[in-house]
Amino acid sequence: MTTIRWRAGRHAVHGVVRLALACAVLTLAACGGGEDEAAPHLSAEAALGEKMFHDPSLSASGRQSCASCHDARFAHGAPNALAAQLGGPDLARQGSRLAPSIRYLSSNTAFHFDAEDTPTGGFFWDGRAASLSAQAKGPLLSPVEMANKSPAEVVARLAQAPYAGEFERVYGVGILQQPELAFERIAQALEKYQLEDPDFAPFSSKYDATLRKQTTLSAQEERGLALFKDAAKGNCAACHPADLGADGSHPLFTDFTYDNLGVPRNPELAHNRDPAFFDLGLCAREGGDLTARAELCGAFKVPSLRNVALRQALFHNGRFKTLKEALQFYVQRDTHPEKWYPRGANGEVLKFDDLPPELHGNVNTSEAPYDRVPGDAPALTDAEIDDVIAFLKTLTDGWQQP
Repeated sequence: MTTIRWRAGRHAVHGVVRLALACAVLTLAACGGGEDEAAPHLSAEAALGEKMFHDPSLSASGRQSCASCHDARFAHGAPNALAAQLGGPDLARQGSRLAPSIRYLSSNTAFHFDAEDTPTGGFFWDGRAASLSAQAKGPLLSPVEMANKSPAEVVARLAQAPYAGEFERVYGVGILQQPELAFERIAQALEKYQLEDPDFAPFSSKYDATLRKQTTLSAQEERGLALFKDAAKGNCAACHPADLGADGSHPLFTDFTYDNLGVPRNPELAHNRDPAFFDLGLCAREGGDLTARAELCGAFKVPSLRNVALRQALFHNGRFKTLKEALQFYVQRDTHPEKWYPRGANGEVLKFDDLPPELHGNVNTSEAPYDRVPGDAPALTDAEIDDVIAFLKTLTDGWQQP
C-alpha cells in the first residue's frame, strides 16, 4: 500500500493574511486594552453572524448553538472531554468526531493537492468544506448536531428570532421568503463574524509575546521548544511550524495538511461498537471525491496546536484526554505498542486497530518519532515530554505579563 508522500518542511504559504491579522491585533492592543474598552467594531453582517453563532433557537432542540461546541472560553473548542458532542432534536445523539477549535482558520484554503501531491487545506477533519461559510452550514443541518431538516427550516427559525428585522435590513426586505438564498446569507454572516472578530485570531499567547520581544521563555519552555523543533526528537515542527514567516507573520502551528497517525480506536464513540466500522477520514469523506485514493484512508487534518493546552480531548476521535498521554503515544507508539493497542486472542498486539489490516501501510512510520521499533528508546524521555508540554502551554491565548 502506498502511503501519503510526506515532505520535509511542508509549510503552507499563508503569510500575507496572517501578517494582516497580527497587525490588526497589535493595533487593537495599542489602543490601551483596558477593561472598559469598547468591543472591536464589526460590520453589519459580522454582527448578525455573532448573534446567530450564539443563538440556540436556530437548532431543533432549541438548546444548542455554534458556541455550544465552540466555546470562546476554550479557544472556540469543545468545553468538555467528550470524544464527540451530543446533539440532535433531543441533545442525545452522539457526533462522530471531536469538535475542534475553530480559531486561526482565516488563512486556510479550500482542499487541494499541492505540487508534491500532498493533500492540503479544507475545513473539518476531512477537509470536505471549501470555506468557513460552507463549514458553517454543516452543523445547522447535521442530524447529530443542530438537526434542522432543511435550509428552509433554519430560515424559519431565524424568522422568529429577535434580530430577524436586522437580517432583512442587511440582506433586503423579502429575503426570509427566499429560503435557499437566506440560508446562503446565514452562512455568509457566520463566516464574516469569524473573519472579523479578532477573538478568532488574537495572537495573544506568551509565545507571541516572546516573538515580539516582550518577554522570554523559561528554561523549561526553551528546552521544550528546542525538542519541538528537533527533527530527531519531537519533530513536531514538521507539521506544526513554529517560526516566524518570511514576512514576519506569526506561526499558526499547522501546515493545513493531513497525517495518518494510527490513533487507537476509541470505545467512547458509539459507531465503534460495530467492529466492521472504521472512520477512514479523507478517502471516505462526504461526496466520495477521494474514494479512489486508498492511500489517503485514515488521514485526518493536522490541527493547529495553538491553545492545545485547553483541550480536554485530543485527536479526531478524542481518544486521549491529556497532553501527557498524547505525547507519550506519539513517542511510544512504535517502541511500546502494547501500551496503546489491545491484544488478540493469541496475545499479539493489534497495532493500528482503528484501520482495517489492508490499510495499515498508510500509517506514517517514516518520520521521527515514529521511525522506531520495539526495543528502541522512545524519541523523548518522560522529562523531555514535560518540557514539551511546558512549551505547548505558552501557546494559550490571553497571556498577561506577570
